[in-house]
Amino acid sequence: MQKFIPQRGGISRRAVLTASLAAGAGVTFSAAGSPGAAALPLTGRQDLTGDWFATSPRSVRPKFRWWWPDGLVDPAEIAREIDQIADAGFGGAEIAAVHHSIKDKSVLDTAHHGWGSTPWRDGVEAALRQAARRGLTVDLTLGPSWPVAVPGVTPDDAAAAQELAHGRASVAAGTTYRGPVPEPVREAAAGVTRRSLLAVQAARLEPAHSTRKETGLDPASVRDLTPTVRDGELTWTAPAEGDWVLISYWQRGTAQQPESGPHSSPAAYAVDHLGPAGTAAVTGFWERAVLTGTMRRLLRAAGGAFFEDSVELESDSLVWTSALPEAFEERTGRSLLPHLPALVLDKSNQVFAFEAQITRQIRHDFWATVSDLFTAHHLTALRDWAHSLGMSLRSQPYGLQTDAIASAALLDIPEGESLGFKNLDDYRCLAGGRDMAGHTVLSCESGAYNGSAYSTTWDRFLRTMGGAYAAGVNQTVVHGFSYATAPGVSWPGFAAFSPYNGASGYGESWGPRQPTWRHAEDIAGYLGRVHQVLQTGTPRADVAVFRQTGYTATGIGASWFTATGVPLGWTHQFLSGPLLDLPAARVSGGRLAPDGPAYKALFVEGDFFYGSTPTLALADARKLLGLARAGLPMVLFGAFDQALTPGVPDRDETDRLREVLARLLALPHVRSVTDKTAVGAALTELGVSPDARYAAPSTLLNAHRVSGDTDFYYLCNGKHAETVKPPVAPIDHDITLRRTRRGATVPYLLDPWTGEVTRIGRYTEDGDTVTVRVTLEPGQATVIALGRPGLFGDRDGSRPHAVGSDADRVLFTDRGLAVRASAPGTYTTRLSRGRTVTSTVRSVPAPVTPARWQLDVEDWYPGADPTSTDVVRRTLTLDTLLPWSQIPELADSAGIGRYRTTVVLPTDGSSAHGAYLELGQVSDTFRVTVNRTRLAPADRLHPVVDLGGHLRRGSNVIEIEVATPLINRLRVAQPAVFGAATRQAYGLMGPVRLVPYVQDVVHP
Repeated sequence: MQKFIPQRGGISRRAVLTASLAAGAGVTFSAAGSPGAAALPLTGRQDLTGDWFATSPRSVRPKFRWWWPDGLVDPAEIAREIDQIADAGFGGAEIAAVHHSIKDKSVLDTAHHGWGSTPWRDGVEAALRQAARRGLTVDLTLGPSWPVAVPGVTPDDAAAAQELAHGRASVAAGTTYRGPVPEPVREAAAGVTRRSLLAVQAARLEPAHSTRKETGLDPASVRDLTPTVRDGELTWTAPAEGDWVLISYWQRGTAQQPESGPHSSPAAYAVDHLGPAGTAAVTGFWERAVLTGTMRRLLRAAGGAFFEDSVELESDSLVWTSALPEAFEERTGRSLLPHLPALVLDKSNQVFAFEAQITRQIRHDFWATVSDLFTAHHLTALRDWAHSLGMSLRSQPYGLQTDAIASAALLDIPEGESLGFKNLDDYRCLAGGRDMAGHTVLSCESGAYNGSAYSTTWDRFLRTMGGAYAAGVNQTVVHGFSYATAPGVSWPGFAAFSPYNGASGYGESWGPRQPTWRHAEDIAGYLGRVHQVLQTGTPRADVAVFRQTGYTATGIGASWFTATGVPLGWTHQFLSGPLLDLPAARVSGGRLAPDGPAYKALFVEGDFFYGSTPTLALADARKLLGLARAGLPMVLFGAFDQALTPGVPDRDETDRLREVLARLLALPHVRSVTDKTAVGAALTELGVSPDARYAAPSTLLNAHRVSGDTDFYYLCNGKHAETVKPPVAPIDHDITLRRTRRGATVPYLLDPWTGEVTRIGRYTEDGDTVTVRVTLEPGQATVIALGRPGLFGDRDGSRPHAVGSDADRVLFTDRGLAVRASAPGTYTTRLSRGRTVTSTVRSVPAPVTPARWQLDVEDWYPGADPTSTDVVRRTLTLDTLLPWSQIPELADSAGIGRYRTTVVLPTDGSSAHGAYLELGQVSDTFRVTVNRTRLAPADRLHPVVDLGGHLRRGSNVIEIEVATPLINRLRVAQPAVFGAATRQAYGLMGPVRLVPYVQDVVHP
């Protein structure tokens, strides 16, 4: 969970920018699926009939991050909370020991109920046992909080997280230094008692290489003085030319503990993520202290995945492991020590620099080595261990400067986060790794908002996730569900992140403590259906963007595609070098990975993270040449005829690289452009077009999947980054979709809120494309499927459809193809078989605005203890709909309100066939009942309900049940924490209208 902006070159808490990787020895990229229940794929041809869409299985339902105060839990309460999650329609939970809200750690007795203790284990077993009964899965974090740490590791252990601290001393030309080896510029953390001297060097200052923050050095002048050190003392005379600096390098532990600890007794310390000892410490603790025979059996029955949060190793110095020098030399053929001056860090800032190009190349090689070690000794080792227990590994593989794209290919379930990710391209990085490896799920830690505890609305959550789904996410881990209570907490119970430093904290504590929990099943059903579609079949993406360094969580996008291509319908994902070694990296029919994302082209650009320098590793250039020779179209943006290697080149390596690229650029289906505005034209020249096309730039986002001969298009009116202004506006335009099936194909509309599938009544066809009209409010999403007639059990396959109409809507009904209108007039409809028909609507009842409402309120108050809620019932009569904050009796209220009104429709022959109920503004969740019949869940982001046949002539009673967040009550119940929040506008605010319509059959 990242909460701060990553910064270039740093290794600090939630401030780490990821960097480059090249494939390392001993690292295996596997396309095999994981054994855990959480990763069961839905790839290939699916049985789409029956209730496939309406009733999504538990395996694809959203999950909760379930926060515990370590092991201070009651197994009976744990079982109740599993039932609460199951009853609300969710698919599982991830147990995480997180209690940032408890500042007085004395209330948590880690010696008796810390993480990993017997009470904690009893709680986990209770959760697994009840989950098995209810068909849920339970995920477990590898350690308490984050980063990964386990009891039994001390700061001085080889298994603990390590750093390389540096010391420095200036030596003027011709003078002699006598004294101790320079001490580190930063003191060791508390608890670190041991250190070892790696090296001492001297280097001549070179002002021409200095930057605003870095001291320039002459790389040729670097001298190793380590052999001259005696008993910690050093004597050295500087040459007469120039001023010099002595640099010492000290390896030591970081003494980092997991967030908001201590969580255990003895205290847990972060492990070395780059060496085998760190991973062995983690798995060894689990094997010794946690994995009893009962636990192992329960994990196989209801376990899903082990989980690792983003890799937030904290150090004022350089992240390190003992094997780095050896691994660097094995990887590059060069010694690491002469390069160390260009690598050391001080509070996330680089300290020294050589000439700019060689500095960039040295740093690339170093972080590529780090990436190799992280991948081999941490991710791969943990994944294989998880598999031995029948579990998967789910991980957020970013935070260190490593290739997260390649890591995503290794993981069973890669995960991103809505808080730490800057925009949709951060998800597209992980999606590229997942899809090239043939895995199914890309998860997201979803809905954490700073300072929004108990004020988060589900519509905000849905707006956040709408675009993420279009970028490849297809599993939601909601942030989060808190255990009921802990010592000293206030109503409405324990919350992991609130209060947070004395104020409202991160995210929500969902559950029965929230009024909106009454409607949570509707939310879970919607998300589950979206997941069902987006985990079905295989993904399709138009273009693969080759990324020189596999960062994510950076917000850095792709030239042309992010800003220009996406608004026109293009889809893209990011690949890095190691993915080209996967079995899927083959070309057939001009497509890369034809059995997976089936990219139509590869786009290669300069390295955004190094000044957009056109770089390519020689091995990668050769792979690209092989793909292009196999028929894959490519566009290279930048001066790749003058490309450089990303790392320090071997002898003649740059010349060999340019020879390979010259052969690549000479191929007929390869284009080189130097102006990013020319990228679109280059793709057109190559005959490459997107699967979804818009006539003009739009905020519509799309994701395409194929199951057998059925195409699914998830569509969302969203934007590249949630914080980008101006806000998204409603859209209403045509979209042209490519279809896979060569025979008869018809479009279907899949409603994720109701689970209803209906054949679309108006569309046009042209070759392998279908064009339909899409109307979406900001953040709203829908699904269109293109498949054979009768695919979803419909009986309209042989009937003509409309290709054009000036009616409000054309739809298939039980009586045939019909037009719908909400105003009198004559409407013309052109049918697919060439006939044109007219429909005359003589009268439609005028829209009705209810004049008066009865509002019955369940007003929530703190009860006798932190987990009890008292309800005060109020009844009001409203002539005007207002937010509760503007109604004196409800100004500080939170809870559930039921709005009831009576609408009288004409009793003569002018009555309509149906009506839309427009709710206007309503917050937060709601349900609609008409004449005592509760209707299906309605779209939270487009609160318009088709009342269809539920109305009758004469009086009709309409009831709208609205649930609110708790913040307005908490403002006055806990002013010290929530008093700074302003009153929020909740309730039914309208305007509410009943808009009748008439339907006329145009073809029976």
